Amino acid sequence: MSAEATNPEAHAEVRPELRRRGRTRLDLRRLGRAALLGPASRDRLPDAIGHVAEAHRAHHPDADLSILRRAYLLAESSHRGQMRKSGEPYITHPLAVTLILAELGAETTTLTASLLHDTVEDTEVTLDQVRAEFGDEVAFIVDGVTKVEKIDYGAAAEPETFRKMLVATGNDVRVMSIKLADRLHNMRTLGVMRPEKQARIAKVTRDVLIPLAERLGVQALKTELEDLVFAILHPEEYERTRALIASHAGADDPLLAIAESVRTVLRDAGIAAEVLVRPRHFVSVHRISRTRGELRGPDFGRILVLVGENADCYAVLGELHTCFTPVISEFKDFIAVPKFNLYQSLHTAVAVPEGYVAEVIVRTRQMHRVAEAGVVALGNPYATGEGADSEDERVDPTRPGWLSRLLDWQQSAPDPDTFWTGLRAELAQDREITVYRADGGTLALPAGASCIDAAYAQHGEAAHGCIGARVNGRLTSLSATLSDGDTVQLLLAQDASSGPAADWLGHARTPAARIAISGWLQAHPDGPVPATAAPRAPLSVPGLRGGGGNAVADLPDAHVRLAGCCTPVPPDAVAGFVVRGGAVTVHRVHCPAVAQMRSLGRTSVAVHWRATADCRVTLLAESFGRPHLLADLTEAIARQGVEVVSATVEPPVEQRVRHSYTLHLPDASVLPALMRAMRDVPGVYDVGRA
Repeated sequence: MSAEATNPEAHAEVRPELRRRGRTRLDLRRLGRAALLGPASRDRLPDAIGHVAEAHRAHHPDADLSILRRAYLLAESSHRGQMRKSGEPYITHPLAVTLILAELGAETTTLTASLLHDTVEDTEVTLDQVRAEFGDEVAFIVDGVTKVEKIDYGAAAEPETFRKMLVATGNDVRVMSIKLADRLHNMRTLGVMRPEKQARIAKVTRDVLIPLAERLGVQALKTELEDLVFAILHPEEYERTRALIASHAGADDPLLAIAESVRTVLRDAGIAAEVLVRPRHFVSVHRISRTRGELRGPDFGRILVLVGENADCYAVLGELHTCFTPVISEFKDFIAVPKFNLYQSLHTAVAVPEGYVAEVIVRTRQMHRVAEAGVVALGNPYATGEGADSEDERVDPTRPGWLSRLLDWQQSAPDPDTFWTGLRAELAQDREITVYRADGGTLALPAGASCIDAAYAQHGEAAHGCIGARVNGRLTSLSATLSDGDTVQLLLAQDASSGPAADWLGHARTPAARIAISGWLQAHPDGPVPATAAPRAPLSVPGLRGGGGNAVADLPDAHVRLAGCCTPVPPDAVAGFVVRGGAVTVHRVHCPAVAQMRSLGRTSVAVHWRATADCRVTLLAESFGRPHLLADLTEAIARQGVEVVSATVEPPVEQRVRHSYTLHLPDASVLPALMRAMRDVPGVYDVGRA
């Protein structure tokens, strides 16, 4: 696919820092076939691959370029005769993609696969030929980038192609690096497409490729893709933003004076640093114009300070905050706490005497390289490292939590539409949190995830039986939103018939949880087996309810009864009070009713326990709702040889159920064992005296 650039002049200025001093950037869009191949004979390589080699050697001085020359010869000969829609030779496309990656610092294997990335898809070259000529790694990357056949998949070809690429990315992140560079060049040359096709490609780029570039830390590609998508999908706002930037381009830039002041401060402090002014790209200017209203000079860029070591970053920060007035709310330390996409920097803002506020980014040169190129700048992250096992398992330091989650849930999404929807939802989450499991492990989840998401991330389909959670030791509902650093303990029912409620979908944020819940609900349209009905009216045993049990009052012929609010049992310390009718009510001494009785002037009566061991007690059980819970609790009580006098079950609130049991114990000494047995019933999280 080829075209003239949508706005080549505007976007040529987006990433000026990527150009190497003393080397002009080759504009492959403007090269014709004659310039590309050169007038020389076939045994001489054209200048185009020389530019790639020069860019590659700038990052990798000792690189072996022979494999790049062989890859170029195969790509040029196999694509010979093919033309892009703009009329350019097709070879300009793989060359442009390779040059983008070379300028970002990609290693030789990535550039080799980039030159060949369309050969298997668009020419007669086979994957076996690529493997035989260039090895397994190059063949794997080329296969990962190759689209699936539309004739086989029809309308599902695009989502299935992305699924194939993402699965390959899980094994080798260089697959996605090439795809991002490929999409960037295609977006640059999208102008000859029909407007509706431009919009369709731009939307997929916005929803999928730009978030992937963000997650892989390739900011150099992400920002230019954002501007190109902005120009296509929002042309009027793009033009307004372009005009706004142009109107300030000729004015004196206050950031230049502020940058000079920063240089002076750091030079006087003896800190070796490079101070640059980084203009904002179009989308960034558009965003801050919507939040800040009218923009001033410093709003159109930021100051970038590059140093040698991590410690120098904090030294620079100290000098800036000492010599200028810091805006504390703007300070962020991404060195101590890096972003999930490998990004590290110190962010701050300072006010200068002229009344301006300037944003400042402080980082080392290595951090800057990673911030711009992300995983591309890491070289080959899959080389065998120290500590690899005997089977030469390759080390993968770039496999973040979001990619692991994506690779897991895509296996349970056989439907392309479900996968496509889930992929967009996953990539729409722009932050990650880490929560700790009760067993000491960790879970990486998107910001805004709930306990339901944590349950499916930890237990898979077994989370269908989740009945509750404790977050930081406190009981909470499954719909509760988790925060970074929380400790979550998930409580599962033992009953195989347990299943998720329909309202779980409203609280699930991860595709894995949503797919699993939706699948269970479709397979069980009638829901889980309903719980055993709880008795609404209390059952009573005559002669026991309201009786005094084995409590005796030091008041002749007085009728004694145990208070229902605290149901004292031996050997509780108790107090008795005379109430209306001359009866004596017995309370535990710590019962709140005791203070109320004394304040009302009730007559206090001494009370003691008889030698008989049987007694009555009321227990409250707090639990999560699940099938057969009432039957299991009743069975646990019966196994202790305790008689149920009455029982009530309140209607569930947020999946929590409150049970009240009035029990006749043959001996007060069995009470601790009884309460332990009730707590051991799955779903019960607390048992206490009334």
